[in-house]
Amino acid sequence: MSKYVLVTGGAGYIGSHTVLALTAKGYTPVIVDDFRNANEVVLNGLSTILGFEPILHRVDICDPSAMRAIFQSYVFHGVIHFAAYKAVGESVQKPLMYYQNNLAGLVNILSLMEEFKVLNFVFSSSCTVYGEPKETKEVHEETPKSLPESPYGYTKWIGEQIISDFFKSAPEFHLMNLRYFNPVGAHPSAKIGEFPIGKPNNLLPFVTQTAIGKQDCLTVFGDDYPTRDGSCVRDYIHVMDLAEAHVQAIQFLEKQENGCLEAVNIGTGTGTTVLEVIRVFEKITNQKLNYRIGPRREGDVIEIYANAVKSNTLLSWKATRTIEDAVRDAWNWELALNQQA
Repeated sequence: MSKYVLVTGGAGYIGSHTVLALTAKGYTPVIVDDFRNANEVVLNGLSTILGFEPILHRVDICDPSAMRAIFQSYVFHGVIHFAAYKAVGESVQKPLMYYQNNLAGLVNILSLMEEFKVLNFVFSSSCTVYGEPKETKEVHEETPKSLPESPYGYTKWIGEQIISDFFKSAPEFHLMNLRYFNPVGAHPSAKIGEFPIGKPNNLLPFVTQTAIGKQDCLTVFGDDYPTRDGSCVRDYIHVMDLAEAHVQAIQFLEKQENGCLEAVNIGTGTGTTVLEVIRVFEKITNQKLNYRIGPRREGDVIEIYANAVKSNTLLSWKATRTIEDAVRDAWNWELALNQQA
């Protein structure tokens, strides 16, 4: 019998790679995505890699009746909830849109899980819940959460609170918040990858788009921070490592006899500076990148990276791919997109 796993936002960047990772482990992903934040090219890529078309429902997760019909159509083994707006800058400009979509969608999914007794739930959270680390740049799951710098960050912070309150009322559920650090890279086949809508908000797509000519110049926001080269430090994790962490999370939850609520960092445990990413790109592609140093960007955390011990011990998961792997895969994906254009 198929183990159906609902993947909301499954046509998005992390969701699409997780669909592949789930399938590889014998699960049957059911994608729910209305493509407001994803691109149709992903479907072709998924079908090519899988050898068949994935199950897809073009539905808004905030539509209770449409989502109820989906829950009525399958016996779900679990839910992985990605569907959300995710651009920090846009969230500052359109906070109500972010709160409406991200929080109402989460509440709707949890309500339906409770109604249909679907016990296993993985939430796409973020290291933004930690804010700017106060004492150490390496954060573990017990590091005090700080108030986020953006409405986007608040939707993850409040989302975790909603899940915590839900667990108090329904302690039989198996719930996990995966706190991502900085997903990068693409599937090694170059059939799927990150597909930003409009100007990229993340570093590596902006690097590859600049190198291929879609963007004129990359701006590094500040080179005077108290870091080893003056630029900000992040924990960049390959998207396939991240996707596999979701499968490990579902496998962990399904083994639990009693209810549980866990928060787990998903990162490499190593920080890389913005300028180091640029140097890796230049080395791998053997071409100079057009970039300039600009002023600091308001709200940027100076340095943050994961303590990944809990993911190693609890989930038996560890990042295996390097920043070089991520840069190479991202560049091959950019080249493949350029050939399709």
